[in-house]
Amino acid sequence: MNFHLSYQWLSYTKPPPGPPSPVPDGLERHWIDTPQGKLEILSATPPTNVTPSDGPPIYFCHGGMGCAWVWTEYMQYLAVRGVRSYAISLRGHGDSWYPSYFRMLFGTSRRMLSDDLVSGLRWVEQRENRNVVLVGHSSGGGLSQGVLSEGRVDVEGLALLGAVPGYGSLGVYINWMKLDPWFCLRLILHGYHSNSPLSHPILTQRVFFGDRFPLSAVIPFQKRMNRYESYLWPFSMMRPFAPAGSVLQHIHHGRMLVMAGSQDKIMSPQITTETAAYYREASGGVNGEDSVRMELVKGAGHHLQNDIQWEDGAAKLWDFYQTIS
Repeated sequence: MNFHLSYQWLSYTKPPPGPPSPVPDGLERHWIDTPQGKLEILSATPPTNVTPSDGPPIYFCHGGMGCAWVWTEYMQYLAVRGVRSYAISLRGHGDSWYPSYFRMLFGTSRRMLSDDLVSGLRWVEQRENRNVVLVGHSSGGGLSQGVLSEGRVDVEGLALLGAVPGYGSLGVYINWMKLDPWFCLRLILHGYHSNSPLSHPILTQRVFFGDRFPLSAVIPFQKRMNRYESYLWPFSMMRPFAPAGSVLQHIHHGRMLVMAGSQDKIMSPQITTETAAYYREASGGVNGEDSVRMELVKGAGHHLQNDIQWEDGAAKLWDFYQTIS
């Protein structure tokens, strides 16, 4: 019946003490101090045999259940093309500091997570002595639009990958519940655990990946997902939260990429098209297509940067980057 009720993948405690996870090949780990705790940032620099790009660095922000690790392939791909890149793990994700279960679920706001995004971005700006190209995935794309609309940061370009739209994400969760008829019942039986909709590898495969992504590859991905997630983060973005004009004011020349997988079942191609139109209208109607680019990665799901078509998406991001650099 496709119910897939499992408690095996649910956690209610912080990760046990121990060394951080291994750093992926070609990447380096950094730690930045915040008043609450240390945040993890992964970086990738061009190999010694590659001429570094003169363009700005790229700064990646993951979405819900993710961490800096999800950007590994994109960062490696860009490094061999001379691009410096960084990826942050927000609090409660990756190897960054972990709030307790109830503090994360009910006491961690979008503003708090935005503070982490901005802290990492400022660290990169200081290290590189220039503005960045900001890339946000899913709810991390929502955070990215939020900090720009509030004028907290200025960037050289913005790429939204399977991102929560600034006009509100209610349609996203309607899509999710249509995809998973047992969504609400399972959530109740799980005691409203935030990871309930992704509490079994088959559920994660269905929601996050395209049809060709093998179930065997979901297991290592599932093990890297964070143990529990903030409810206030997605709930605060269900209604409009980032006016398009305010976002564009803080992007140099308003240059944007709106991209998703063609098989993204929650941030569907229709939502992606509407998001691009939302920004094109604010950027000047038909002429907005020159500054707001839209791309679909054929066959990829919501986690297009980790799906088997990840290289197609990385190439499209690289093409967009070259219009900036």
